[in-house]
Amino acid sequence: MTTHKAHCLILPFPGQGHINPMLQFSKRLQSKRVKITIATTKSFLKTMQELPTSVSIEAISDGYDDGGFHQAETFVAYITRFKEVGSDTLCHLIQKLANSGCPVNCIVYDPFLPWAVEVAKNFGLISAAFFTQNCAVDNIYYHVHKGVIKLPPTQNDEEILIPGFSSSIDASDVPSFVISPEAERIIEMLGNQFSNLDKVDWVLINSFYELEKEVIDYMSKIYPIKTIGPTIPSMYLDKRLHEDKEYGLSVFKPMTNECLNWLNHQPINSVVYVSFGSITNLEAEQMEELAWGLKNSNNNFLWVVRSTEESKLPKNFLEELTIEKGLVVSWCPQLQVLEHESIECFLTHCGWNSTLEAICLGVPMVTMPQWSDQPTNAKLVKDVWEMGVKAKQDEKGIVRREVIEECIKLVMEEEKGKLIRENAKKWKEMARNAVDEGGSSDKNIEEFVSKLMTISPK
Repeated sequence: MTTHKAHCLILPFPGQGHINPMLQFSKRLQSKRVKITIATTKSFLKTMQELPTSVSIEAISDGYDDGGFHQAETFVAYITRFKEVGSDTLCHLIQKLANSGCPVNCIVYDPFLPWAVEVAKNFGLISAAFFTQNCAVDNIYYHVHKGVIKLPPTQNDEEILIPGFSSSIDASDVPSFVISPEAERIIEMLGNQFSNLDKVDWVLINSFYELEKEVIDYMSKIYPIKTIGPTIPSMYLDKRLHEDKEYGLSVFKPMTNECLNWLNHQPINSVVYVSFGSITNLEAEQMEELAWGLKNSNNNFLWVVRSTEESKLPKNFLEELTIEKGLVVSWCPQLQVLEHESIECFLTHCGWNSTLEAICLGVPMVTMPQWSDQPTNAKLVKDVWEMGVKAKQDEKGIVRREVIEECIKLVMEEEKGKLIRENAKKWKEMARNAVDEGGSSDKNIEEFVSKLMTISPK
């Protein structure tokens, strides 16, 4: 029987892109004899197609048990109510776990929910902030919080100097938000991640040191930062956790057999994989340009188009698409797809989880960032890690078919693509080494666990 020497309560923001990294970190802790309880909202649990069986899951309330933030009038209203109801129900959960003989001694929380720090302090618990985005993006939000940087930039063509970056970046490369009163409050919330960070014991980052040395060294002088990523299932990295083959949590049901059967019939290194994640909605005009860009590139493609987006495809596009040329699915097992030998290129919105998965599996990228942290991630992919290209928008904010076709061909066929592919292999190796025994992230996780072990639950 396993004896647990510590008990971590994990508090993610209720969205798949936030829960998956924290879930993977939990599995790493669990393999080192730390008991894990994940506390997520009743509303989020109702949307799940599948739930992980490897960890204990408890429900708290965000005040909108039937529909989560979709039920709230605004995102700001949701966050405000979540703070009030969430902190109360989290306190009840901590008490319940203590009464059941399994007291908690640490809360690992998503900084979108900074009130968790006060809850931890009230119970005398260790607190650890877990940033699901990379350190470069966290650095930008920190300087927004400090008033050094303003989002969105006032001039589209201005260059922005960010402390901790060796060179300035363009206005188009910083996190973007539609200019509206609601967006201003969201930006305020992103800044508020740092409002009480001086009170926490640990600041954990979903990245690895070798990927972001410069900015991590800078931010480490301000906060007790430790990189613990990449947070993707172990069997795609160091293979030390043999049961860890998938996240085990999904909002959508993947068409696994259809995807893998189709890929098995494609030549090696011949397929463009296209996905814009679980949230991004493209305009109909952009969908049309993307469809023709893929078709005109003359490369086979696997394209994830969520069922809510399918109506935006060009008329007769699916009917005229031959099974040899392309496959359009509503959702897919992304890790299995990226790992497949037929995949040569990933056309992505550059959400951080997707970007990390491509890095870990050594897949070159064509980036089409849409909003939030995606423009910054795309900048890093192209200019810092040099494992992809960015498909540029026109003055209307649309990436045209000719640009998409050109970018795909550059990565898959041209001389420059060779260097991109070599860099992708290099980063894949570094990602694996970071989480393998003695790697930079593995050492940080070991240090975190050893500190937990010295503090017995109250």
